[in-house]
Amino acid sequence: MAGRRSRDQRITPELLLRAYSIGLFPMSDAADDPEIFWVEPELRGILPLDQFHVSKSLAKAIRQKPFDIRFDTAFDAVIAKCAEEVENRPSTWINETIRELYGALHHLGHAHSVEAWEGDELVGGLYGVSLGSAFFGESMFSRRTNASKICLVHLVERLKSRGFSLLDTQFTTEHLKTFGAIDIPKEGYLKLLDKAMQSDTLPF
Repeated sequence: MAGRRSRDQRITPELLLRAYSIGLFPMSDAADDPEIFWVEPELRGILPLDQFHVSKSLAKAIRQKPFDIRFDTAFDAVIAKCAEEVENRPSTWINETIRELYGALHHLGHAHSVEAWEGDELVGGLYGVSLGSAFFGESMFSRRTNASKICLVHLVERLKSRGFSLLDTQFTTEHLKTFGAIDIPKEGYLKLLDKAMQSDTLPF
C-alpha cells in the first residue's frame, strides 16, 4: 500500500472528506503517535451490498434479538471502544488526532456509528464515514459474541434501504470474507468511488 505521512496539524474535516472522495484514508502507527499518514491500497476491500451473505447460525442469533441496536447515539463511545487495547488486539492505530477528526465529522453528519447495547452497557459497535452513496467502514469492536457481526448486518440493511451503492472495508479479513467481502484493483475501485460521489442517498 502507498502512504504519505503528515504532521500538519491543519488537517480539517473538510480535507478528510476530500481525501475519501479520491480514494485515500488516514491511519497512524500507534495510539500514542500523533502522526497520521494517508493510505491508498493497490487492492481495496469492498463488501458488495448485493452479495452480502449472512450465515444460518448468525441469522438464527439475530432472530433471538440479543442486543438493542442503535444508530448514532454514542459515537464517541464507539470510537473509544474501537481504540481500546484488548487481549486479541494489544495495539491500535486510532490516535487522538483521528478521534478528534472523526468526532468532528460526526457532528457534521458524515460519520456514523452502529451500536449493540445490553441494557445500559455498550457491548459492540462499528463506525464509518458516509459521503455520496459510499460508506467507508473504519473499525469495529465486540465485547459479546456476535455483537459486531450483528451491527454489520444492521449497517448493510440501513445502507440498502437508503440507496447506498458502495461499502468500502479498506482491506479484507477472513472475518469480512465470510460476509462476501472481496478485493478489487485500485483502478476498479476508483470507478466505483467516482460513481458513488456523483450519487445521492436518503440521510443515513
